[in-house]
Amino acid sequence: MIKHHPESTMIQAFTAGELPASLSIAVSIHLELCPHCKAIAAKMTQALADEEFNEELELSSNDDFSAMMANITAEPVIPQPEPKNVASEIEVEEKTYTLPRALSRFADSKWSGLGNIQRARLPLEEGEVHASLLQIGEDSAIPHHTHKGYELTLLLDGYFEDESGRYEKGDFIILNGEHQHSPYTAEGCLCYTVSNAPLHFTSGVSKLLNPIGRFLY
Repeated sequence: MIKHHPESTMIQAFTAGELPASLSIAVSIHLELCPHCKAIAAKMTQALADEEFNEELELSSNDDFSAMMANITAEPVIPQPEPKNVASEIEVEEKTYTLPRALSRFADSKWSGLGNIQRARLPLEEGEVHASLLQIGEDSAIPHHTHKGYELTLLLDGYFEDESGRYEKGDFIILNGEHQHSPYTAEGCLCYTVSNAPLHFTSGVSKLLNPIGRFLY
């Protein structure tokens, strides 16, 4: 069951087309998996459409609007094809995953590994903001760390746990420098991540990993 969701302001920005691609992809995937947030987005989209329609009414005289509507209704209606539900499969470390539609074009991304962690950077060209697919292998953890910037994690498959609880498919988690955690997964998991700064390891010998923290960023 999905317990973690994007804030309503982020969903509203998504429906208005105001989010950068990396965050828009994350919200789109979450809406695909979460009926509750999908319904909220649908209401926001309808409200935006109604607002734009009312603005057009105010800018048009009754005669102009009637003529416009007559022209629209006189034009033939061309059926629009149904969107294809693209199911792209990827294989990472002998495990097969099905990517959501918003990520299907990245199915051929190049993967690199560090121990039981595999990462595929996505070419979204957003400067210091990096988006990636991240796989954590079975019975593995990312050492205790915090974040120099923000990190969004959207769980695509499997589950992981940290000091705050358990996260499952569809959970939408945003952390920043106020948070410290050590994600662990017994069965392995696949995530979509967006961050604008490297991890900063904080505990014991894991501090020695800070020079390679950029790998996970």
